[in-house]
Amino acid sequence: MQLFVHTFNLELKHTFKITHESRDSQPTLIVELRDGAFVGYGEATATRYYGLDVFEMKKTLLDLKDLIEATPLDTPEAFWATMAPHLEGHTFEQCALDVAAHDLYAKKQGKPLYRLWGLQLKDLPISNYTLGMASVEETVRKIKEMPWPLYKIKLGGDNDLNTVRALRKHTDAVFRVDANTGWTADQTIRLAPAFKELGVEFIEQPLPVEALEQMKVVRKESVLPIVADESCQVESDISKCAGYFHVVNIKLMKCGGLTPARRMIAQARSLGLKVMVGCMTESSIGISAIGHLLPLLDYVDMDGALLLKEDIAAGVEVLPDGYRFPNRNGTGAVLKV
Repeated sequence: MQLFVHTFNLELKHTFKITHESRDSQPTLIVELRDGAFVGYGEATATRYYGLDVFEMKKTLLDLKDLIEATPLDTPEAFWATMAPHLEGHTFEQCALDVAAHDLYAKKQGKPLYRLWGLQLKDLPISNYTLGMASVEETVRKIKEMPWPLYKIKLGGDNDLNTVRALRKHTDAVFRVDANTGWTADQTIRLAPAFKELGVEFIEQPLPVEALEQMKVVRKESVLPIVADESCQVESDISKCAGYFHVVNIKLMKCGGLTPARRMIAQARSLGLKVMVGCMTESSIGISAIGHLLPLLDYVDMDGALLLKEDIAAGVEVLPDGYRFPNRNGTGAVLKV
């Protein structure tokens, strides 16, 4: 097996703003694993909020090149376990490597990844389309540019309720709202009934991660389901979210890839939590990996490639009413550049 690591800067269609940051492009790292005629791809974005630099990420993996290439790919899970001690604290890099290993392994087995897992593509949740923080006028332009049945609206400002009221005049779509830790407990409880009246499905991460005791009150008092995002990053966080949230949003890059994500989904189910998987503005390589988890999910946010000016890859296509899976094995993703 041979390791190759590529870096790209993904230009966005629009400036993407949340409470933490604003960006016009997204650096990303693509891992390529080759074994004879078979090639597997994985991806991890270098997100400033998590202190990541794409060139440092590349160096982390290339420093392990000899070990990676010498480790047999008996199963992706065993491969992940071998790499984990060497990538402790580097979950984004491990995600890219793990997804590439899954892609390569499934291709060598001659099956799409979901079939290798014994899943079927039925009753799949549709993806939302994300609207970053912006003026109402600009957000309305985005809605008209991208008509969609389900929008996630990034909030966390001083006029959030009026923003949602204004947007409701321009679309009948279901709304999800994401405060990215920008609210207080009282604010969340007060806003929830009005949001419910406006067709909001749930509220994502209203409070800072450390405000757990306040989250317990919010979970009890809110008329809308509360989703953990920043509070749910790695496997050990699942048990911490039980009793404080209704739903956990799992990100492949935060937890280290498909291998831990599947364990997290199973654990969340055992604790009575609903499950969402989200993306981080990646290309169709990362998005395609999420696509194979769809039969296991209640909710999904996999619009990352739709936010790009130009996708560097092709794979699972996200559509307003569902998905188009390519007739290829593995994750179905291919690099176009």
